[in-house]
Amino acid sequence: MTEESTPESADTAGQTIAVLGGTGDQGRGLARRFALAGHTVVIGSRSAERAQKAARELVEGESARIDVRGLDNAAAAAAGDIVIVAVPWDGHRELLEGLVEPLAGKIVVDCVNPLGFDERGPYALEVAEGSAAEQAARILEGSRVTAAFHHVSAVVLLDPGVEQVDLDVLVLGEDRAATDEVRALAGRIPGVRGVFGGRLRNAHQVEALTANLIAVNRRYKTHAGLRITGL
Repeated sequence: MTEESTPESADTAGQTIAVLGGTGDQGRGLARRFALAGHTVVIGSRSAERAQKAARELVEGESARIDVRGLDNAAAAAAGDIVIVAVPWDGHRELLEGLVEPLAGKIVVDCVNPLGFDERGPYALEVAEGSAAEQAARILEGSRVTAAFHHVSAVVLLDPGVEQVDLDVLVLGEDRAATDEVRALAGRIPGVRGVFGGRLRNAHQVEALTANLIAVNRRYKTHAGLRITGL
């Protein structure tokens, strides 16, 4: 195992994970897995009531005791040590512009995929800044923005019958200590490995690859993920 394959110096145990957009399938799936890994998880939503309902349903759905709470997005952002952005693309900019202050100084993990859909299937949208992650970094100049968790199947994350998630998570960013922490966080999900995937300028192709995975999943009726060989 190489030094790059296991961020041994990073330790995320005990950190509170906030998931903005945590009422959607991907956000709920990530919240569930991190809660099962022992983290306190805060689900964020525009509506605190919706967030609390989603949190309550996650807690009630598990036989194991987990700590999941619901707050509005601003309060969730303030509460998290690491904050995951899992909102729909069309609400991405507006959300982050309203959270510059509570996200200052924090590791922000952007997992938003700017995709469009038409009769020919999914396709990557053009983003003025280059990618959703770069848009986040432009808005959140005081935060440690990373990009990760783009290719994680919400169906798999939410499935109680799946104990090991067969997946590598590409983690991108400018701050190597931050990407190491996010890689370590990814590894808190059994079966998942965090792999450094380059700087944020490379996030576009990672986000866009989601369209290809959706096409694979539709064609083969599966929930495909990625593995990087040779590490």
